Amino acid sequence: MSNKIQLGIVGYGNLGKGAVKAIKATEDLELVAVFTRRDPKALNLGEPGVKTVHIDNASDYQDTIDVMLLCGGSATDLPEQTPHFASMFNTVDSYDTHAKIPEFYQSVNDVAAKHHTTAIISTGWDPGLFSLNRVMAEAILPNGGNYSFWGKGLSQGHSDAVRRVEGVKNGVQYTIPSEDAIEKVRSGINPELTTSEKHRRVCYIVPEEGANKAAIENEIKTMPNYFADYDTEVNFISEEELARDHSKAPHGGFVIQSGNTGEDNNQLYEFSLKLDSNPEFTSSVLVAYARAAYRMNQEKQFGAKTVYDVAPAYISPRSAMELRRDYL
Repeated sequence: MSNKIQLGIVGYGNLGKGAVKAIKATEDLELVAVFTRRDPKALNLGEPGVKTVHIDNASDYQDTIDVMLLCGGSATDLPEQTPHFASMFNTVDSYDTHAKIPEFYQSVNDVAAKHHTTAIISTGWDPGLFSLNRVMAEAILPNGGNYSFWGKGLSQGHSDAVRRVEGVKNGVQYTIPSEDAIEKVRSGINPELTTSEKHRRVCYIVPEEGANKAAIENEIKTMPNYFADYDTEVNFISEEELARDHSKAPHGGFVIQSGNTGEDNNQLYEFSLKLDSNPEFTSSVLVAYARAAYRMNQEKQFGAKTVYDVAPAYISPRSAMELRRDYL
C-alpha cells in the first residue's frame, strides 16, 4: 500500500479532468479511481492503474480512499452528492452558489460530524481564495470598502446552470466586469455599486432542435442566484460556433479593499487572478485542499469546514519546518 494520500474523483467533466492532471503534478497524492454516472467502460482516462467505477459502487472503496474530490455542478449535483459522500469519505467540493452556502454547510456538517468525516466545502477561487482575501483585507483595513470583480471569463457554475435549462443542448456563460467600476474602486473613492453596475453576463446557447428560444431566454434571465440581478444577454449559436469560439475556459478577477490608515494615508489591498483555464485552476485548488481534509481528519477535526477553518500549512506538501525556513 502506498504511503501517499489516496484520492477518488466523483464526476469526469471539465473539473474532474482537471483534477486528474493536478494530482499527477503532486508527489504526495495518488488517484485510485474516478466515479461516474456514465458507463465506466466508456471513460478513457489514459491513466494506467486508475479505475473507472460506477458511482453506485463508491461505498466499496471506503477503506481504500482517504479523500473524495466531488467535481459535480453546484446547481443540482453537489447539494445531493456532498452530504451523501460525506457519510462515507472525507470530501472536498467547489459548491459556489454563494447565497445558499450557509444551508449547504449545515446539511453537510450534520452528516460529516455524525460519521466522523471531514468535508471541506466551497473551495476553488471564488468561493475559496477570493473569500480568504475578502476577510483578510477587511480585517486589515476595516474602515474601507470591499469589492469583488470577476472576469472577463467563462464561469463554470453559471455555464452548468444554463445547460440545465429545458431546451438547452449546450451553452456557456461569460462574466464581464465593468472597467469603469474597477477604476472608481482603485481611485479610493469607495463608490456604492449595484450588482448590475459591477458586471454583466453574456450567454451563448445551443438550443435543442425545435426548442422555444423565448422560453429559454426568459428562464435564464430570471434565474435566481445566477442571473436575475444582472444585465444578462442571451445569444443563440450553432454547435460549430460553440466548439470554434468557446472551447477555452479563461477566467479571473480581483478582490479590492480600499481604505485609509491614520488621518490621510490611502491604502489599497488587491488580489487578482488571470487564468487560462478556470476548471484546471479550480481543480488544482480542490486537490491542494484534499491534503487539508486528510490531515484535519487525522487530528479528529470532524464536520464541515470552509477555507476559513483551514490553516495554510494544511494545504502545502511541505513540512512546517520547510515552510518556516523557505517561505516565512
